Order: sequence, then C-alpha cells, then structure tokens
Amino acid sequence: MSQLIEKASAFVFELLKKELPDNFIYHNYTHTKRVVKSLQEIIDHTELSEEEKEILLLSAWFHDTGYVKGCENHEQSSVEIATEFLLANQCSAEKIEAVGKCIMSTRFDVCPTDKLGKIIRDADASHFGKDYFEEASEFLRLEYKLQSRKNYSEKEWRKINIKLFTEGHEFYTDYALQNWLPQKEKNLFELIEKQKKDNSKQDIERLKAQIKDESPERAIQSMYRVTMQNHLKLSDIADTKANILLSVNAIIISLILSNLISKLDASSNKHLIIPSLILTIFSVVSIIFAILSTRPNITSGKFTEEEVTSRKVNLLFFGNFHKMPFEQFKWAIGETIQDKTHIYEAMTKDLYYLGVVLHQKYKLLRITYNIFMTGIIVSVFAFIFAFIFLKN
Repeated sequence: MSQLIEKASAFVFELLKKELPDNFIYHNYTHTKRVVKSLQEIIDHTELSEEEKEILLLSAWFHDTGYVKGCENHEQSSVEIATEFLLANQCSAEKIEAVGKCIMSTRFDVCPTDKLGKIIRDADASHFGKDYFEEASEFLRLEYKLQSRKNYSEKEWRKINIKLFTEGHEFYTDYALQNWLPQKEKNLFELIEKQKKDNSKQDIERLKAQIKDESPERAIQSMYRVTMQNHLKLSDIADTKANILLSVNAIIISLILSNLISKLDASSNKHLIIPSLILTIFSVVSIIFAILSTRPNITSGKFTEEEVTSRKVNLLFFGNFHKMPFEQFKWAIGETIQDKTHIYEAMTKDLYYLGVVLHQKYKLLRITYNIFMTGIIVSVFAFIFAFIFLKN
C-alpha cells in the first residue's frame, strides 16, 4: 500500500467517524472497507499499472464520503472531498480527474464504459455477489427508514431487490462474472423463493408481519446486542487489568514485608527505610484504587409502580429489582413489553448506565496505573539516592 493510500484511508476514517450522522448504518466506514476489499480482489486478478491501482483504491476510499454533506448528489460531493485531499497532497491534475471520473462511475444510473469505471462499479456493487447480501440489504432498508427517505416493508423491499437483480444490475469485469455471479444467482434464487412464500401464504405472512411490527426489528436488535457484548468485554478487560495490578502490588508488599522489613533494624540498612516506605505506600494506594475500580455499587433493589408506569426504572438491571416480590416484578415486566418504545428505552438505559460504569472503571484504572508507574519510578530513584548518599 502506497503512502498516499494510507493517508487516504486514515483521512476517510476520521472524516466518517466525526461527520457522518449516526443514521447512516449502511453507507458508513464498514461499507467503504468492504468495497476496498472487493476492489483489491479484482486488482489482484487483473493486469493494471501501479498508477491505475492507486487511482482505483483512492476512488474506493472516497466514493461515499459525500454522504457527510447529505444524500443528494453525494457522488459529486465525494469528488469534491477527494479533489481537496489530493490537491493537499500535491497530486497531478490527471490523477485527480481520473479519481473523480471513477467516483462518478459508481452512480447506478450511469453505465461505465472504461476499464477503471467498470472495476470500481463492480467493487461498489460486490455485495450482490456475496454471502452477506441479506445483511447488507437489511441495513440499507433500515437506513432509508431511519432517514425518513422511504419506509419499505420486507415484502416490498424483496420485490425491489428482485427487480434490481434482474433488470438494474450487472457485473462488468471478468473476475466478478467468474467469482461473484454464481453467488448473485444464489441470492436471487433465495429472494424468489421467499417471494413465493409471500404469495402462497399471505395470511400467515400477514400475521408474522404483525408480530414482527410489535417487536424490535432485527437490525436494531443486532445493534443493541453487539453494543452490549462490546460493553461487557470492555468491563471484563478492566477487571482483568485491575486484578493484574492487585496481584503485582500484593507481591511487592509481600516481598517488602518478608525480606526488607526484618533487615531494616540493622544500622547498616537504615538508609533503606525511606525508599522501602515510599514503595510500600505507593503499592498500598495502587491496591486501594484497583479495588475501587472493581468494587460493585450497592443498589436499593426496589421500585414503585409509579416508577414503572413513568418509565423511570430500568428492569433490565438486576440491582433495580432483586428485593422485589416475583409477582410485582412479573407485573412490571408485563408493563414494559406491552410497548415497543418502552423496550427500546429500557435497553438504551441499560447501555447508558453500563457505559457510565465503564467510564468510572477506566478512570480509576488509569489513576491506578499512573500511581503504580509513579511509585516504581520514585522508589527506584529513592533507592539509588539512598545507596549513593545515605549508605555511609
């Protein structure tokens, strides 16, 4: 990877991280990385010059950056952002023009005619021939809904995709035709099979759709599930780090007590009293802060009916109900699951307060590491000073 490509990938990551709205759950950095990966597949199996490879990779990184300025004419906005970046990095006018042309080739209403345009177009639409097509398609449908652009039902979305597969999309490069077309045909077959079930079992599907409307959608469920898993992993990491510090400092104190303390009575070792005391104090303080970072908070474990009806209590956290009778807890859960919005609020509260706890843990953990590091440094210098200036 050239230095310019590395700069471009870092620039795009920071740009999308800071400026892309949260409701872009499909056209985001993950999609961009997938396009770059698919493009690299084609590049590895196509005869191209180094200049052409660089143009294509730059186009892939920048092709959806225009969404930070809005959905309308985002390709043109992407060209403007790419142009500004390339000018800042002293690229030639020819390269800037070629990158802009490739980006504009990703428009679905444009039929690419040149080699580079066909390659970038296949990379951008590679999800049609990938096994993650269903997941990507669902995120795109949900993105339209979150942005209030379109609100397609699953049945409508499936019909649109079938039409897109059969009439609106085609692969252009030899690599895509050989390697991605079979999976595209498989994805189309699965869509058609599901559409047949839609048509043959309308009453059952209507009931399923009604049930589905009353529960959180899959994409939103996935978002909450993945975020919760990440929070719990971070919490486990914090606890592990705290345990490491506890063990290390406990060993240090044990060594001081067993080996040093008994020898400090001797007049020849009195110069070691202050350094040993410094090391012991810093180790004890480190242990205290490590314990604070892992110490659980005590909660009341009770709630009132008013708190449930006014949605002020989070029943997904055991600390809010562990002292309540089962019948009252059962009633409260029943109140919660009657409203889909209430479920979202409960999960959001759970994530939020878990995040607050994580912040406190990592804040105390950082303080603990700083104390431990400072203690080690100060103690070493104290021992050196004692040996040089105080020994005699």
